Amino acid sequence: MPNSLAGGQFPNPTLDAIDLEDRNPRNAGTSSSIPGLEEGSTDPWAFPQLKNTGQLKEVSMASRLRKVVIGFLKLCGLLGSLYFFICSLDILSSAFQLLGSKMAGDIFKDNVVLSNPVAGLVIGVLVTVLVQSSSTSSSIVVSMVASKLLTVQVSVPIIMGVNVGTSITSTLVSMAQSGDRDEFQRAFSGSAVHGIFNWLTVLVLLPLECATAALERLSELALGAASLQPGGQAPDILKALTQPFTHLIIQLDSSVITGSATSNNTNSSLIKQWCGATPQPQGSNEECSIFNPCTENSTASPEESKVPCNHLFVGTGLTDLAVGFILLAGSLLVLCTCLVLIVKLLNSVLQGRIAQAVRTVINADFPFPFGWLSGYLAILVGAGLTFLLQSSSVFTAAIVPLMGVGVINLERAYPLFLGSNIGTTTTALLAALASPADMMLFAVQVALIHFFFNLAGILLWYLVPVLRLPIPLAKRFGDLTAQYRWVAIVYLLFTFLLLPLAAFGLSLAGGSVLAAVGGPLVGLVLLIILVNILQRHRPSWLPHCLRSWAWLPLWLHSLEPWDRLVTGCCPCRACKSNSSMASKVANCYENPEIIASQQL
Repeated sequence: MPNSLAGGQFPNPTLDAIDLEDRNPRNAGTSSSIPGLEEGSTDPWAFPQLKNTGQLKEVSMASRLRKVVIGFLKLCGLLGSLYFFICSLDILSSAFQLLGSKMAGDIFKDNVVLSNPVAGLVIGVLVTVLVQSSSTSSSIVVSMVASKLLTVQVSVPIIMGVNVGTSITSTLVSMAQSGDRDEFQRAFSGSAVHGIFNWLTVLVLLPLECATAALERLSELALGAASLQPGGQAPDILKALTQPFTHLIIQLDSSVITGSATSNNTNSSLIKQWCGATPQPQGSNEECSIFNPCTENSTASPEESKVPCNHLFVGTGLTDLAVGFILLAGSLLVLCTCLVLIVKLLNSVLQGRIAQAVRTVINADFPFPFGWLSGYLAILVGAGLTFLLQSSSVFTAAIVPLMGVGVINLERAYPLFLGSNIGTTTTALLAALASPADMMLFAVQVALIHFFFNLAGILLWYLVPVLRLPIPLAKRFGDLTAQYRWVAIVYLLFTFLLLPLAAFGLSLAGGSVLAAVGGPLVGLVLLIILVNILQRHRPSWLPHCLRSWAWLPLWLHSLEPWDRLVTGCCPCRACKSNSSMASKVANCYENPEIIASQQL
């Protein structure tokens, strides 16, 4: 195949390898057969080139000591940045709870809307995005089921939405690596694979649950077969490390969120003011009962015996909304700063033999014929680490920067994310066993539904290697967002905010309106996906008019016009696309002779 398209003569390229001409005179005669790669560039999915630090050189004792001290300081800086990164995630969750907790409680109150499975799904997504905590959303559902405000059948779609909404944290973290194209491509693909897995699982299990109530019946069978006994709380190692710092910033009363959903408490502030009670002297009650009644103790009000909290916003005159905005701005600033420091320090530390050793250990497979066990071991590791950390958001947010710098590949991160989904359900199950006796059965059943949902997702999209669709879909999406970085913001807003809000608004008008509007749109999307698959693999099955989208306006089958519009409004570097590749794609779409010469 020639390396360039010589003047006016257009070869007959095949569909899978089309050279795209660059109209720039400086680049005349150069082309690339791999989309997204320029001449001389490397594959972004391959590990970055390692710096050779293993050369034998004679160094003095002072130089060795200096290297040891610098390495120790880098390690301390990495651990410190990771600690404040986790603390900022906790404070970010508190900020979202202050901003959206009352709205979340009001959303859960409308039982008529929740009876629609699609509405319940999008409400679970919206509430988890608002409060930034799947544990808080699950506790609200458990409280409403125990209070007979919701049935278990209605709670199943909400739990599915909670599982989808928790993947927004890793997506937000990946946005901080948008400065480097290859790092952003790997990091965003890692965050997208988690969301794609959750959405694909919902698309299969939600209709199945509506038709057969499989998850509800399976959880009832598990409850009937098990003899439940109240248990203790799961080991909360991460909270023990971060609470000494985060409790100096803010402390929240999570019972207010649950109370607003169950109509028990609607006007109280979410900011905790009292953190304990003054212990009474031993023997004072006995003396009062034998001799004279203690008038001082009997007239003391409950507030006088309480101990005030010791955080930054105790007794503040600001509203919950104002405090939420302050914490949101501060936590985002700290989170982005810590993430940049983590990425820089990882790039500095993981070099040469150290990086090679780390990558080999993390991405290694068992010897033949047991190589297939490596992924399942990664699932167990992800579940165990999430169980210890007590937070799936923290675990997935820590994996994404490692993917960005090239330490973990997408094929190994995928089972780690799946294990994180299982780990957070085991944590919820132990927390359900520690709940009050009147709520324990409902709490355990909701936790079992969450567990079986994620287990079914693993059976669907991981057990058979051919069906591991989230991996190639995430790679394609990563390639697209690396070329047009603003697509990541559109995905974030559309997937976690606009689409759920639109579905929720239609559900308020009634199930018939939702079906009348949403049904044709879903059918159109599925038809477009099917036509694209046939265009790539079986074009002869399609009519001539559908074998190419060239007959449509350019803005309907190319992102280049949208890219010019977005980059014109947002001149910052993060919004700009890969101009050279974008120009080649645009020229291909704009040249009808190239399109007509494609042998389909």
